[in-house]
Amino acid sequence: MSANSLRPMANRRRQRGLSIVELMVGLVVAMLVSIAAAGSAMMFTASQRQGIGVGGSGIGAATALAALKNDAALAGLGFFGDSRYLCNRLALSVGATLHSDGAVFTPINITAGDDGDTIDIVYGNRIESGANVLLASASDGTSAEVLSLLPAGVGQALLLAPATPGTPCLVRSITGVTASTDTTPQVLTFGADGTHNQGAFTAAPTFAERDRATLIGALSWNRYRRDGNTLVLERPLVNDDSVVLTRNVIAFRAQYGIAAAGAGSTTLEQWVDATGGFAALDAATLPRVRAIRMGVVTRSPQREKPNAGGDCEASLDKPQLFGVEVEPDVADWQCWRYRVSTVVVPMRNLVLGLR
Repeated sequence: MSANSLRPMANRRRQRGLSIVELMVGLVVAMLVSIAAAGSAMMFTASQRQGIGVGGSGIGAATALAALKNDAALAGLGFFGDSRYLCNRLALSVGATLHSDGAVFTPINITAGDDGDTIDIVYGNRIESGANVLLASASDGTSAEVLSLLPAGVGQALLLAPATPGTPCLVRSITGVTASTDTTPQVLTFGADGTHNQGAFTAAPTFAERDRATLIGALSWNRYRRDGNTLVLERPLVNDDSVVLTRNVIAFRAQYGIAAAGAGSTTLEQWVDATGGFAALDAATLPRVRAIRMGVVTRSPQREKPNAGGDCEASLDKPQLFGVEVEPDVADWQCWRYRVSTVVVPMRNLVLGLR
């Protein structure tokens, strides 16, 4: 047989391709590899989701505390002068709504509650709020004559305060400004259409000559509290709506950092809850406050799977805030991760205002 006659048979063998057995083996191997790859991808995706959830929860808590820190650092601006706290009580209205009808008042206040603490922070937004001027004459709350020039404008808020604590402070909106002359003082008018001029108080405060006036500018009153599993911000002077700052919050607490009782004590000696003698700050306890600290405990948004034995190992111990154990909001708390975030804020306006 010649070589030429063998060549077509060899070509047929080379073009034959895979047998059915080889094809089936290849499909089985490919399927096993695909199953293994899919399992790994699912585990990676779940792990990635868990990491993103835990990280996002921590970032949310840190961001909320950063905003709260900046807010708390301004507390009290405009309410201190001449080394005294001017406003043990406050008369404040927005429109016809009375927000404080001569009630006891402090610009920073922690209220303890079963569902977490509530923090109220009040301050003015003008740099001039750190100083006050004398009234040139008595005021009934409809106008004020001031001995020193104030850079006041229509629409800004002004605080009238007694020279010695007793009469409530009064917040008024400026509706007119009459410039001073060589012989007459600057006159600020508080018309009936002003934002803070419309409330009918039980006992409208009046002020004597040489009482105090402070330019507030825009008055801010912010309230932070836990609502269910969210930390929210409320603005009582604006509306009743709340803004969610961060979610999955299982604890929110705050404490006062106080100096020892007695004149001359300036250093922060201990942290106290807003209970007992500090449940409501007053003229005796407010001067002892040097700082506040706030803490948030957040839970991861995703539950982690138990181990091969059916036990959860995400958390071995319950979280603690300021040395006190926090009770999680889920029965299987070991299956969740927790993050504790805290911040300390010096009360600079309070300390400097009373120095």
